[in-house]
Amino acid sequence: MWQSSEIRFATDHPTAAGHFPSNPIIPGALLLDEVLKAVAVAASGDADVVIRAAKFFRPVRPGETVRVQWQRQVDGSIKFECRLVGGDALAAAGTLATGLARR
Repeated sequence: MWQSSEIRFATDHPTAAGHFPSNPIIPGALLLDEVLKAVAVAASGDADVVIRAAKFFRPVRPGETVRVQWQRQVDGSIKFECRLVGGDALAAAGTLATGLARR
C-alpha cells in the first residue's frame, strides 16, 4: 500500500537564488532530504533511512508542490516516487533502505 505526503516549495525558496539564477530549480539533494524526512516520520521516526538509488526525471521549480509516495517492498527496502501535483509528472524515483533492509 502506497503512503504519501505533499511538499510545497516556496516561490522564494532560499536555494532558488543560486540554483540557477536565470532558471531556478529546487536542488535534487533538497528534494531527496524531504523524501527521507517524510518516510522517516511515517516509519515511526526511524532516522536510519538512507538512499539506495535515485533518478531525476524532471526539475522541480520554486512554487511547485510535490507528492512524495512510498511503499515498502518485500525485501524491506522502500520504493519512492516524487510527482508534481496538478500534472502528475514524475520528477524523481528511487529506492531507500532502512536498518532492516540493510541487514
